[in-house]
Amino acid sequence: MSERYETITLARPADDVLLVTLNRPAAANALNTRMGLDLLDLFTEIAASPEFCRAVVLTGAGQKAFCAGGDLKERNGLTDAAWQAQHLIFERMVKALIDCPMPLIAAVNGSAYGGGCEIALACDFIYAARGVRFALPEVTLGIMPGAGGTQTLPRALGEHRAKELLLTGHPFAAEDAAAWGMVNRLCDPAALVSDAIETASAIAANAPIAIRQAKRAMHHGLGLSLADGMLFEVEAYNRMVPTEDRREGVRAFNEKRRPVFVGR
Repeated sequence: MSERYETITLARPADDVLLVTLNRPAAANALNTRMGLDLLDLFTEIAASPEFCRAVVLTGAGQKAFCAGGDLKERNGLTDAAWQAQHLIFERMVKALIDCPMPLIAAVNGSAYGGGCEIALACDFIYAARGVRFALPEVTLGIMPGAGGTQTLPRALGEHRAKELLLTGHPFAAEDAAAWGMVNRLCDPAALVSDAIETASAIAANAPIAIRQAKRAMHHGLGLSLADGMLFEVEAYNRMVPTEDRREGVRAFNEKRRPVFVGR
């Protein structure tokens, strides 16, 4: 499969774990049209294939950048219509990331600016190398975040902090992002991807239907009232009852062994 992608690479570093690497290091892994199409295609396929993997880690090639945001060299001179057509691809790409049924971990290895920050925020949670920087500087370029940033950053940091960062365009350090709750773990740069893979492996060892349903319940439930969220949770829970994995989990507990989940 990886041969068909020009701007991303795929690897299987552990059982049921997919490692996706943004692979334009000469351009600081900037998001161009081809990368948008590659990510859209991959995550559309993942969503349609529950057996494809059980957890995903997303990182960038090299040490300088996770993703520098939209490729302004490619965008230079675009007509309004061409700009909007490209942006539609980016909108669909980010939605595919957010809608990924499997847990998606961002391993931010370098700067994550603009669309790169939005890609990280579209993941379920973020591990970051110490010293890297984030920014949503779009207002300094005459535009605004348009790949989810005005929605995902306030959800990660709270409205007031997000407004300060979005409206100034100022960069902020991974250490600050961790203190504010946007970054889950700060890692040594050399250990970042392996740390993310270790967590992805722990997730992948659990019952895959249960993982997908729990993620879905949290994601959608946060947009509901508590009462409606509880109802949504019960419906998601009831999906577990007739599964082989539920029966295997109980058997393994009583037999004092590790369960072997098959996703059925």
